[in-house]
Amino acid sequence: MRDVTVVLLEDGMAATSITPVEVLSSAGVLWNALQGHPEEPAFRVRTASIDGGPVASACGVGLVPQAALHEVGRTDIVVLAASGADFDRKLAQNRVLVPWLAHQHSNGAYIAAICSGVVYLAEAGLLDGRVSTSHWALCGELARRYPRALWQPDRFVTEDSRVLCSGGVYAAADLSLYLVEKFAGHRTALECAKAMLLPMPRSHQSSYSMLPVSRPHDDGRIRIIEEDLHASLAESVCTPELANRAGMGVRTFIRRFKAATGKSPAEYVQALRVAAAKSMLEAGPTPIQSISTQVGYSDLAFFRALFKRETGMTPAEYRAEFAPLAVSGTHSPPEQSAAMGGVAPGETFSALARLPRSEGRSG
Repeated sequence: MRDVTVVLLEDGMAATSITPVEVLSSAGVLWNALQGHPEEPAFRVRTASIDGGPVASACGVGLVPQAALHEVGRTDIVVLAASGADFDRKLAQNRVLVPWLAHQHSNGAYIAAICSGVVYLAEAGLLDGRVSTSHWALCGELARRYPRALWQPDRFVTEDSRVLCSGGVYAAADLSLYLVEKFAGHRTALECAKAMLLPMPRSHQSSYSMLPVSRPHDDGRIRIIEEDLHASLAESVCTPELANRAGMGVRTFIRRFKAATGKSPAEYVQALRVAAAKSMLEAGPTPIQSISTQVGYSDLAFFRALFKRETGMTPAEYRAEFAPLAVSGTHSPPEQSAAMGGVAPGETFSALARLPRSEGRSG
């Protein structure tokens, strides 16, 4: 049995503390109990805070730990909850955590952090030269602060040399099940997921992100080209034509465009079209073939492959995850449903497949 220490921190989302405790404590236990089999716990889980005192989440939920950091000797796995995105303040407040994490890792422990909690791993130098991730909205700032880490903001979970990171808030479930699978095996992880009505760990969070296609810049001529591309989304344009519109040579245009936006012209157009397709898929039942054509791709197979590469989901999977939820059995009249922003009676959807698992808030 593996010893796990979940470190509770002030101001984070309570789910990033509670989820790993519940998932890891349930591994080999909950499914067995539901099936009438003897319990075979895979982990011995305890909680700790910096000083052993209670902590309050960002929503005011109080969490009472079982120990203080200095009372934790050897542990096999450390799971670090989120603690908010004010990195400077939190690093100063929890400064004793950084050397403690480095010490545990040097003693052979696996160190895992959820959402904004990865900043402590980075501060301890544990992410230097290692594949890392966090909430998609935080990775830019973290990359600026810690350029030695190999940031992969599209990933839900990363592991490199006994250091693990996860995306925001409910990626805590993905990280926890990943740990169950790693240390207790696929079967135990699958049974744990079924017992808790959770999907198995996801790989990409890019389908959740709503980052701008372009970063802010002051290049007026490139901004004009961007506006043209937004206005003519489905039109086929080539780089020489765009360069001519901007009054530049092709090489100069490509260099200026990438310096301003962070993308080549072709990458920019693809990102723009995928973002538009996401909005259409979220809005309603427009056929995928029609969406493909509207965003500039007559080849549906190419569009599907591109969309999956960029988001980790097929267009149909994305719609199932993010389109408006309709539940059968409602008795509201159509006009009342529409006024309330809902859907008309008779429309149905799989509620289980649409359980909200958004990455919309950082921890």
